[in-house]
Amino acid sequence: MKRSLTLAMLLLLSFAPSARAASEADYKAAYAAAEAASKEAAGMRNQWTTTVSTLAAARKAGDGGDFDRAVAASKEAEALAKASVVQATSEKEAWKAMEIR
Repeated sequence: MKRSLTLAMLLLLSFAPSARAASEADYKAAYAAAEAASKEAAGMRNQWTTTVSTLAAARKAGDGGDFDRAVAASKEAEALAKASVVQATSEKEAWKAMEIR
């Protein structure tokens, strides 16, 4: 339950509106962070499909010059990727509790 609350808070914070318009540099930094988190999740073989589609949406918005939307999508993708890493890490040991002995 505590992890679920943490993940929910992380996702909510990623949708918080910014006080100023995002620049291309903001987009590139946010996208790089999201891509790194996504690669970490992929390395754990637990990359969510929603992360991939959200990253694609971020790239499309960035390529179109809509940096506000691109930054928001990048932050969402990063949050999804980090949540999938948390899931993979917790389930790495949790299965043992369900094993019949």
